[in-house]
Amino acid sequence: MIPVLIVIAFLLLVLFWGVSVYNGLISLRNRFKNAFAQIDVQLQRRYDLIPNLVETAKGFLSHEKETLQAVTEARNIAQSAAKTASGDPSDAAAISKLSRAEGVLGSALSRLMMVCESYPDLKSDRHMAQLMEELSSTENKISFARQAYNDSVMAYNNGREMFPASVIANVCGFLPAELLRLENEEARQAVKVQF
Repeated sequence: MIPVLIVIAFLLLVLFWGVSVYNGLISLRNRFKNAFAQIDVQLQRRYDLIPNLVETAKGFLSHEKETLQAVTEARNIAQSAAKTASGDPSDAAAISKLSRAEGVLGSALSRLMMVCESYPDLKSDRHMAQLMEELSSTENKISFARQAYNDSVMAYNNGREMFPASVIANVCGFLPAELLRLENEEARQAVKVQF
């Protein structure tokens, strides 16, 4: 009788441990998905600012159409990638595609900022100055949100990879999450805004 009770107690202990690990992994996964939602809000703010920035710059940069077009195209691609990634932040391929698209957008914005530096009238335009300030502020918020997301992804990945939790993670289909990285060095540079 006592050996049967010991076996039952052991099985209940293993069951409770398994449920606890499973719930911990769910919590970590939900945390990094929430962190991505915070990035998504800031990215959408940037995507909304870019058309205004391009439209304001058009009047001053009529012969820089390629630069303006590159920014617009990069914005559209990045926005599409962000929409896909926000549908399932645990999809590593979608996050990787977003990272690449954001890198291209960052490069295009950097080129636009350098071109804008060459036009004193554009730099002194009140509306342009306001848009540049908002863009700079948004870039900072994106950086902080990306750091929080990457911290959450690291905690989730550590939780799913460490033994013995890795056994439950593998059995229950907890896939690794992808960090949100900037794909090129130029995009890693902060957008420089000077007035």
